[in-house]
Amino acid sequence: MFLTHLDSYIRGGTMRSRVLGATLLALGVVALIFAGGLAFVVAPTVKQLPYDMKATQSVAEAPNAKFLQITSGVAKVNSGTLRSTVNVTPDAKTTADLEAPLAGKAMVWLVGQEVVNTGSTELVSAYSTALAVDRKSGAAQQWGGQWLDTGNRESVKYSGQIYKFPFGTEKKSYPIFDRDLLDTRPANFVKTEEIEGLETYQFTQEIRNEKLEVPADRLSVALSQLAPGAKSGEVRYDNTRTVWVEPVTGQFIKVQELQKKTLVPDVGSPVVLLDAPFVYTDDTIHNAAETSKENRQKLTLVTVWAPIGLAVVGLILLLVGAMLVARGRRAAAAGAAVPTQRRGGARHSAATQDESDRERASETSGSTDSAKAGKSGSTAD
Repeated sequence: MFLTHLDSYIRGGTMRSRVLGATLLALGVVALIFAGGLAFVVAPTVKQLPYDMKATQSVAEAPNAKFLQITSGVAKVNSGTLRSTVNVTPDAKTTADLEAPLAGKAMVWLVGQEVVNTGSTELVSAYSTALAVDRKSGAAQQWGGQWLDTGNRESVKYSGQIYKFPFGTEKKSYPIFDRDLLDTRPANFVKTEEIEGLETYQFTQEIRNEKLEVPADRLSVALSQLAPGAKSGEVRYDNTRTVWVEPVTGQFIKVQELQKKTLVPDVGSPVVLLDAPFVYTDDTIHNAAETSKENRQKLTLVTVWAPIGLAVVGLILLLVGAMLVARGRRAAAAGAAVPTQRRGGARHSAATQDESDRERASETSGSTDSAKAGKSGSTAD
């Protein structure tokens, strides 16, 4: 009875180990599949601008700036602090109406900028525009609906980076679109720099003595009032644009522009129309860094830690499952061998006992016969 119960227990435990081991093996495979899916399927899809992206605002100031203001037909070069405010608003409706090849790959932004004199709050310049940007690279895309309005709405051909760099920004040159030139110029990688606890990549774009296309009416006013006697002239443009980019998200953390525009008449001395060192305000830098940190953590979780975690869990489950299956097989083999040996030993003992009983019986029988023979001999005598 005891051996029967022991045999059942061993066989039951063996079965449970094998079932549990097989289950863990299956779960391990599933975990590894999910890890691969996150790394190679999900991760690439999260490294792009979301359709529910929130509107952003960046503010830059240029203290001690010189700038041209034309008010009621009067041109004058003033000085003071300029504040530039740029608002970027996703246009969900227009984005949803995009057709191939932009559908699903690009989104439309509405952008507006105002530059004011902080001393008088007077508007110095402004523009608004619509453009389509690639959701992964952040680069402007060719789109028939793009426009630029600096007083008169006109068509424009955007290209290159404007308000954002690619996800996974590299240490190389990128073309940045300049709104004054209406063209791109290369921005070269310079160095890494920590800002607000974030490692950023610094890029610098150099624009030197380039001719600007200026509306004829504005150029005529500037020449007549700032360069008496001049019959013609042109505006030359310089800018050293430096951007600090968080490389994982491609977000601008800090932007600085050293802008200079000079009126060069056909006679007389050049006149500075703009000399302004714009740089992001501390609040803008801080907010950009906080947003970038949050987005970077989300990206890192989905693209790095989640796949690694699932892969580790999957390998552990496979290892434990394999050990349980192997132990179950060994236990099954042992359970089949041990009871057989014990039953065989019992039969052998029983057979030995029977032989001993027969030998004793034989000896007893022989003694009895001898005794009878002795009695018979005594009587004859």
